[in-house]
Amino acid sequence: MKIFYIDTSSSYLYIAILKEEKCFEIKKKLGSEMSKYALQEIAELFKMANLEPLDIDKIIVVAGPGSYTGIRIGMTFAKIMAYTLKKDIISITSLEAMAYSLDSKKVIVPLIDARRGFVFAGVYENSLNILENQYIKLSDLQEYLTKLNKEYVFVGDSSKFKELKVQEYEPDFLQIINIVKDRAPISPHAIEPEYLKLTEAEENLKGIHYDN
Repeated sequence: MKIFYIDTSSSYLYIAILKEEKCFEIKKKLGSEMSKYALQEIAELFKMANLEPLDIDKIIVVAGPGSYTGIRIGMTFAKIMAYTLKKDIISITSLEAMAYSLDSKKVIVPLIDARRGFVFAGVYENSLNILENQYIKLSDLQEYLTKLNKEYVFVGDSSKFKELKVQEYEPDFLQIINIVKDRAPISPHAIEPEYLKLTEAEENLKGIHYDN
């Protein structure tokens, strides 16, 4: 099976192709130029793997949470590719990808900074999501982990959490793909971004305010 993986949910472009147990990959920080260079890098990846998009059997797209703009870039490309080429597609969350990349016997807690003392987070044990991915106060998450009373490890962007001991996220494409590749495909039209919260503009419009 040939599988294409795409994650544009952060300032990094993470893309990979699994071809006959060999993984071709590109990890590149593109930041605000994601929309400008992502297609160029994807074309380079297919060249590395000596494949055409039509050769792919399945697409795995990371649906967020993370950068609203970045998520839309990857989701749009993946959905169009799946629809036009009639390819199977599944989506996973960025928190899943982070958790599945870390090889640890401890409980794994992927973190994404959501500002104002909040994070996007989930809690995983043996690849199972034991606390639903959510937008949560960091202090509430820490309280949950204290009550859980198990050894745990944070994974994420350590520069965003200088007060915590956070293991730097380094995607393990082969491990992620092997864990999720057998999930049932869904219609490209049914795949939606996993923002986990409204944008600040939407919150203001609805009169939603979070206490710091």
